[in-house]
Formats: sequence, C-alpha cells, structure tokens
Amino acid sequence: MITLSIMLATIIQALDGTIANVALPHMQGSLSASQDQITWVLTSFIVAAAIATPLTGWLCDRFGQKRVFLASIAGFTLASVLCGMAMSLSQIVGARLLQGLFGAALVPLSQAVLLDINPREKHGSAMAVWGMGVMIGPILGPTLGGWLTDSYSWRWVFLINVPVGALAFYGIWRYIRNDTPQRGMRFDVFGFATLSLAIGALQMLLDRGEQNDWFASTETWIEAVLLAISLAYFIAHTALKPAGESFFDYRLLKNSNYVTGLLFIFIVGMVLFATRALTPSMLQGLLGYPAMLAGLVTAPSGLGTMVAMLVVGKLTGKIDTRLLLAAGFSITAFSLWQMSQFSLDLLQSQVVWSGVVQGIGLGFVFVPLSAATFATLDPHMRAQGTAIYSLIRNIGSSIGIALVQTLLVRNTQIAHSSLVAHINPANPALQNPQTSQLLNLNVPEGWAALNGEITRQAAMIAYVDDFYLMMICTALVLPLLILIRPPRRNAPVAVDHAAME
Repeated sequence: MITLSIMLATIIQALDGTIANVALPHMQGSLSASQDQITWVLTSFIVAAAIATPLTGWLCDRFGQKRVFLASIAGFTLASVLCGMAMSLSQIVGARLLQGLFGAALVPLSQAVLLDINPREKHGSAMAVWGMGVMIGPILGPTLGGWLTDSYSWRWVFLINVPVGALAFYGIWRYIRNDTPQRGMRFDVFGFATLSLAIGALQMLLDRGEQNDWFASTETWIEAVLLAISLAYFIAHTALKPAGESFFDYRLLKNSNYVTGLLFIFIVGMVLFATRALTPSMLQGLLGYPAMLAGLVTAPSGLGTMVAMLVVGKLTGKIDTRLLLAAGFSITAFSLWQMSQFSLDLLQSQVVWSGVVQGIGLGFVFVPLSAATFATLDPHMRAQGTAIYSLIRNIGSSIGIALVQTLLVRNTQIAHSSLVAHINPANPALQNPQTSQLLNLNVPEGWAALNGEITRQAAMIAYVDDFYLMMICTALVLPLLILIRPPRRNAPVAVDHAAME
C-alpha cells in the first residue's frame, strides 16, 4: 500500500511535466495570451521545481519525512485546483509556481521512502517495480492531455490530479509510520539564496533563450550575469563554511562514484531526454499528427523502458554495472541512428519501433547508473545526494533541450538557404509535368506552395541532424565508463526519477 501510494504521488508530478504541453494552444486562446506569454505556464513550473529540489534534505531533517510528504501532496493538489480555476495568465502562472514548489520534493521522497521500507537485498527489484509504475506518467501524459483537452477542456489537464492526489494523501497518511525530525542540519540562508538565484537564472536563460535570440537580448545578458555572480558567491561561501553548516555538503564531492554518476546523469539528461522534446514537435509540425495520435505513437518508448527496468532490476548486482551501462548506451545510440534515417515519408511503425528501442536503452542505463552512483555513499547523505542527483539531471535536460531547439531553428534556416539555391527554371525537377501540376510557378500561390514544401524539407533535415548529433554524443560517452567502480554485490540500489521522465 505504501508503494501504491508513493506511485500515485509521483505519477501526478510526472504527468504535469508533459500533460500541460499539448494544452498550451487552448490555454492561449482562453486566457487571451500571446505565444511568448503562454510559455510562462511551463517556465514557472520548471524554475520553481528546480529551486525547491535542493531543499528536500533540510525539510525532512527539520520536520520529518512523513510531514513533508503530506504537505507536498496537499500543496501540489491544491495548486492543481487553482490551475484549473485560473481565469487569467497571472493566476495560472502563480498556481504553476506553487505546483513546482510543492511537487519538487515528491520524487526524492518517494525514492527515500521505498529504500527505507525494503531490505537492502530487494532494493534493486523494488526500485525497478517503482520505476515501471512511475513510467505511467510520461506514457499517459501527451495522450491523456490531448484527449482531455479535445473532449472536455484544458482545465481538466490539471483537475485530473485532484482524485489521484487525494488517494495518495490518504495512503501515505494511513500507512507510512511517523518519523521523528532529526533537526541536526542548520539552514544556510545565504547558501540557499545564492544557489536558488543561480538555478533560477540558468533555467530562465535556457527556457527563454531561443525566443529571445539568446545574447542578442538584454534579458539573456541579465540572466547570465546573475548566474555567474550568484554561482561564484555560492561556491566561495560553501568552500569557506564547515561541512555541517553549509547548505551543500561538499563531502559528497569526495565520493568518486557519486561524482562520476552526476557526470553521467547530466549527459543522459542533456543527450537522451532532448529526443522526447523533438519527436512530438516533428510529428505534429511536419507530418500533421494530431496531439492524441502523436502521444500514442511515442508512448511505446515508455513501455520499452518499463520492460527493460524489470529485466535490469534482476541483473543489477549479478552482472558488472559497466557492462549493463555499455549495453544501454549502445542500444540508445542505435535507436538514435534509426531516427537519423527519418524522412517526410515516415511510417508510424518506424516511430514506434525506434521509440521502443530507445526506451529499452534508457531502462538499461538508469538502474545500474543509480546503483553505481549511490553504492558507496553513506546512508545519512542519501537525502541530499538524491536531491542533487535529480537537480543535475534536470539541468542537463534543460541544457539539452535548449541546445537541440536552437540547432533545429538554425539548421532549418541553413538547409532552407541551401535548397533554395537549386530553385531555378532550368532545374529538371521543376520541369517535371507532375510537379508543374502541383506547383504552378506562374502564379504567386505556386511560389508560396513551393516555399512551404522547401521549408518542410529543410526542417526535416534539421531534425535528422539533431538526432545524428545526439547519436554521436551518446557513443562518445562509452569510453567514460572506465571511470565507474563496480558497486559491491550487496550494495543498495537507488534509482532516480530521471528514468521515469
């Protein structure tokens, strides 16, 4: 019952990372917002969650794990109600900020509780089962969001969280035992303030950089300066404070496996999760898929991850972790190679099977990666360690998505210019009778249709370039596996929510 309650709590948090995306156009019209303004619905949630995530360890130490869990679920559910009732852009952005603040602790706490209630020898299997349950969120997110928006209203994208949150709240209140707050950690106000400012500035820069034309915008420069100054102050402050008094326990960085795990989860977030952002936009923007169909053909990727996690949960501790990771990265690189062969004549089966293969690769990466990362970490440092691990994954994901979106726009422009250079009356393709019937270049409408087709072809080239780049980056990770020390056979396994998103 505890596992079920925890899954419900984490599902609603994972759902809100994807379910709101498909409803943005409907929100835009309902709230009379511009394209630039409506993106704050996503930005506010991401920034608030990133800032609040490092607080998880201190909150549990100060108030107790169960109280923090209950407060997080209650606050997240109430914020969902406020989102569904919002009548203006400012109201929904404020409610999304609350969602991010309260939801940030749900996944780290879910992981910590499951590790506490299971014996050490069952940590791998427990985390794999939990991972399969949490994968329901990303699988259902786009499809459920599209169905609710089309059949009812965009408000139900948020209101659907209410019954699930109520069940999770009751289950955790009823079945998780009360714990006594330790109150051994001092709250470092200056450290938290500078870290929060740095994280917030970075997330804002990454999320809004493309639409602001990056450093051609004053806003981007302000965010970059704030990031540099606040991060410098945080590093200096943390280095000078004793380990027990600073907001970030720098003793974590003395654990080589943990540091290597942070490096890998950053790369995983940056390289692999960017695909999740590219594929739906490619299907809807270039191939004309409706939101619900795009969700249906991408959902099997999550199913592949669930199956792989079930298998790898049994193998972890029995097979060298580095071999499992090598298999996972290799499978993922192969799936990205499949995606680099996409064209405008793409079949649904090609999207499904490449997604399944990538999902299997992801499943083979996350469980052993977490096993290696936390195998040699002291248990009393686990709460802060999992929070930082989650934060690094989120930052890597934000950087990866910003990178591929920027390259997509710029490569589309480059490919468009290159294709246009071949458009002239002497081109045999334009003299083809079939082409001349479809594109009558003697009227302006014919030239507009031709330009639209060139733009589609250029955009497809840019998507393929992004997939190919990520394939190369994934392959380059493989030599870094020598940095990982295999965990002990009886070491506990801890899996971060990166695998579930």
